[in-house]
Amino acid sequence: MLEFIAINMAPIMFGSLIIFLLLGYPVAFSLAANGLVFFAIGVWLAPYSAGNITLDWALIGTMPQRVWGTMSNDTLLAIPFFTFMGIVLERSGMAEDLLDTVGQLFGPIRGGLAYAVIIVGALLAATTGVVAASVIAMGLISLPIMLRYGYDRRVASGVIAASGTLAQIIPPSLVLIVLADQLGKSVGDMYAGAIIPGLVLTGLYMAYVFAISLWRPDWVPALPAEARTLGHGVTSLLIAILVCIGIGYTAHVLLYPTQGPDADILGATIGVLVIYAYAVLDKSLKMNTMSRLAQQFIIVLIPPLALVFLVLGTIFLG
Repeated sequence: MLEFIAINMAPIMFGSLIIFLLLGYPVAFSLAANGLVFFAIGVWLAPYSAGNITLDWALIGTMPQRVWGTMSNDTLLAIPFFTFMGIVLERSGMAEDLLDTVGQLFGPIRGGLAYAVIIVGALLAATTGVVAASVIAMGLISLPIMLRYGYDRRVASGVIAASGTLAQIIPPSLVLIVLADQLGKSVGDMYAGAIIPGLVLTGLYMAYVFAISLWRPDWVPALPAEARTLGHGVTSLLIAILVCIGIGYTAHVLLYPTQGPDADILGATIGVLVIYAYAVLDKSLKMNTMSRLAQQFIIVLIPPLALVFLVLGTIFLG
């Protein structure tokens, strides 16, 4: 019996980990306890393993070095900061405002709220980097709204769960940071390899919602007219985007002789800041030169996008 346990230590260890998790213990404590318990069992069973187990109590002395190595790892320092960034986005109300605004933008079409959930889920994924945080945030914010307006419960919960899993692949993902550390690769290389699949996966989710809207339109109805509180302002929003592009391009042309390739980033930054400042002034001074939808979309969307591009720019451009 002892020989059988010693030879099959790995599957038994895996099964015990599953039992720990099913009992509700936190993942971190389950992994640590499972490793320590089976280390002790492995040392005890080493004489019966026919050379398959080579553990010894002297190896326990390497644990402090392992802990110190993890604590002094510069790459892993990004994990708490990315998590904090996601908490700021969620607790400040920006995530809820973003979902409401994007939902208003796509409201007139079938599946509009589902599209909004996927888009906002992708942005939350890029800021939290944690699946659980993204799914919980999206579930608390969007599920009651989707059910209130007649969405099928299965479609609503499926869209929320699927969009939450984007946190695993869309940069900056905490999983990719840990994976880069374990594989000895740079975080920038991991992000560069994951960003296209992440965007493709987001597009596939939206294509699925579009197919559902054609097959069973009653499952993903459009927002009723009384729920579209921001009115119709898509034309104003498109004009604002064109103005932003024009300002950014003009700044790029003027700065290129002195700044070179950096003029691209500077021009885009100037264009975005100008249109954002104008939207804030238009709303504060009640000038009414922009539609409410355009105001809300610009004011709500730019801060989280700025966080995402700041992080990605720091990683890719140094």
